[in-house]
Amino acid sequence: MNAMKQILSDDFPRNRWLGLILVAIFFWLAFAPFITSGARPLNTAATICVYIVLVASYDLLLGYTGIVSFAHTMFFGIGAYGIGLALASGTPSWGLAAVGLLAALLVTLVLALIVGLFALRVRAIFYAMITLAVASSFAVLASQLSDFTGGEDGKTFSVPALLSPAYRLFETEIFGRVVDGKVITYYIVFIGSALLFLFLLRVVNSPFGRVLQAIRENDFRAEALGYRTVYYRILANCIAALVAAMAGALMALWLRYVGPKTMLSFEVMTDILLIVVIGGMGTMYGAVVGATLFILAQNYLKSLMGVASTSLADVPLLANALHPDRWMLWLGVLFVVSIYFFPAGIVGKLRGSGKRD
Repeated sequence: MNAMKQILSDDFPRNRWLGLILVAIFFWLAFAPFITSGARPLNTAATICVYIVLVASYDLLLGYTGIVSFAHTMFFGIGAYGIGLALASGTPSWGLAAVGLLAALLVTLVLALIVGLFALRVRAIFYAMITLAVASSFAVLASQLSDFTGGEDGKTFSVPALLSPAYRLFETEIFGRVVDGKVITYYIVFIGSALLFLFLLRVVNSPFGRVLQAIRENDFRAEALGYRTVYYRILANCIAALVAAMAGALMALWLRYVGPKTMLSFEVMTDILLIVVIGGMGTMYGAVVGATLFILAQNYLKSLMGVASTSLADVPLLANALHPDRWMLWLGVLFVVSIYFFPAGIVGKLRGSGKRD
């Protein structure tokens, strides 16, 4: 019990149903290669792992500090491009990957400091606009430097031999699955995401994290108590940016591809915002629940609607309403419904009911 308390930074779910949901998600992600078959389910699980970290790092800003930033995808993209461009520059090796990641983290830290120093002193709406302008400029730059970044088409790259699909860790199958380079890559993504999430959980439950929450609630009072709020905001911005960059590196390693639409587009930013709201702001576990539900809906809602539309062929009105081409409409409806019934997010609602019990 003490070990679990330390791992979770004494931040337990505090609700039986939430605990069961989180345990189910953890075990599904931990054993996804062995309980699923085909490329799509494994790709979905890997994407969920990455997005849990990406959304949790953004929640450190929005939910815990009250900072509205639109530059998060820029840092996500820097991490992805750092790994991708490094591995594409020569014979793939762990040394190149390490150099690319370190370079990406250094660029991320510098940009996060610059954006923080110049923008966090202004009002929230102006800071949001500044970060949006910086992120948009970076995305345009990545698209125009086609000789270096691959432009709009992006770049595919090779990975070290250990991660290639042709590599076999064991001669025999494990639970009916060949442990090849793709499975090894998945567990690098899974373990890396888990460690980063636990790190963020420790940050928000530390004295530093409690100061961030005080700033979110009333920055004038926090300043009056002697806390340098600008310093704490800049540090939170840097931590969130560095974690987002590492999430981008994991995504690039999994996809073996980097491109502006996948890593830097505003659509990724809107997905992050939706997941934060669905899961619950100011709750790290909200990133876990929200990312899982959202990515599953993105990947399987269209297929489920196709099945439903076919089975309801005798009822033309319902069949047309559930046509797979309308999956984005129904995703929006699900989002509105979730906000209506869970205004504090799913995790906020469950924890609130736990307190009343």
